[in-house]
Amino acid sequence: MKQIVVSGIRSTGRLHLGNYLGALRNFVQMQREYNCFFFIADLHSLTTHPTAADLHGSVRAVMAEYLAAGLDPKQCTLYVQSDVPETTELYLLLNMNAYLGELQRCTSFKDKIRKQPNNINAGLLTYPTLMAADILIHRANLVPVGKDQEQHLEMTRTFGLRFNRMYGTELFPEPQAYNPQSPLVKIPGLDGTGKMGKSEGNALYLSDSPEDIRKKVMRAVSDNTPKAPNEPKSEPVQNLFALLRAVSSSDTVEFFEDQYQACTIRYGDMKKQLAEDIIALTTPLREKIEMYLADDRLLSDVAAMGAEAARKSAKETLRLAKEAMGIRKL
Repeated sequence: MKQIVVSGIRSTGRLHLGNYLGALRNFVQMQREYNCFFFIADLHSLTTHPTAADLHGSVRAVMAEYLAAGLDPKQCTLYVQSDVPETTELYLLLNMNAYLGELQRCTSFKDKIRKQPNNINAGLLTYPTLMAADILIHRANLVPVGKDQEQHLEMTRTFGLRFNRMYGTELFPEPQAYNPQSPLVKIPGLDGTGKMGKSEGNALYLSDSPEDIRKKVMRAVSDNTPKAPNEPKSEPVQNLFALLRAVSSSDTVEFFEDQYQACTIRYGDMKKQLAEDIIALTTPLREKIEMYLADDRLLSDVAAMGAEAARKSAKETLRLAKEAMGIRKL
């Protein structure tokens, strides 16, 4: 029997190059080897209070981007989180045994209350419980997570094992982080610091036009030309080279590395090459995204098919969880 994999992406806007190179390409490979559930986390997005139009538009966009990236609804289960109400019911049940102290100590909660002090809602506090419900509802064995999500996965294991212990069951396995054979690709942003992110204003989106990509890359933070051979690269320059290694040929990378070491590098030329290589990578994706977004019937059919398969898995898990807790009909 194939191991079960679960992963989701929040519907808070378009997917960017980091999402594709760091996650989606792995998803495409994983769907051939595992029983995969990939979902669009629209409920998680509600913590930031998007408008109804923005939320719906983002869900459509992410579904189109999933398909354009190569996820196949015949090989994996693609669904919208809110189409599986069993997830929210398990979320409620898990919250009964999730404690205030452990939720408040969560790093992501601390980060959020610092960034949005006027919107410290219950959804932010119990975000790890909903994430646990997403994973445990399918009794996942493996979860692809980045470094910033490892604590949430650890909390998922805590909640699942606590449930098993409290109710004398072995319902929930201990989900482990999925470790691909090749190291995870970390894509930096264009602002010289940190990783590429939807909310950071430093992203290249899969649906960006060639003109937008050229403008963004040419504005990317760089630095002065090195003054001596083997001079350590500054963080902005390291980030530019990281992007180059992610999208360009080894010959191109070697050419600009040699120029850097010779102290003759022109960052404008490097950015022009980088932009064209990104355009070559994303243009086929952008064209497919536009095609899928123009086909409302297809998007609806994929979502409906995914919801049916996801609910079949989720209903059985929820039935067993409620039975273990003593929640039965009289």
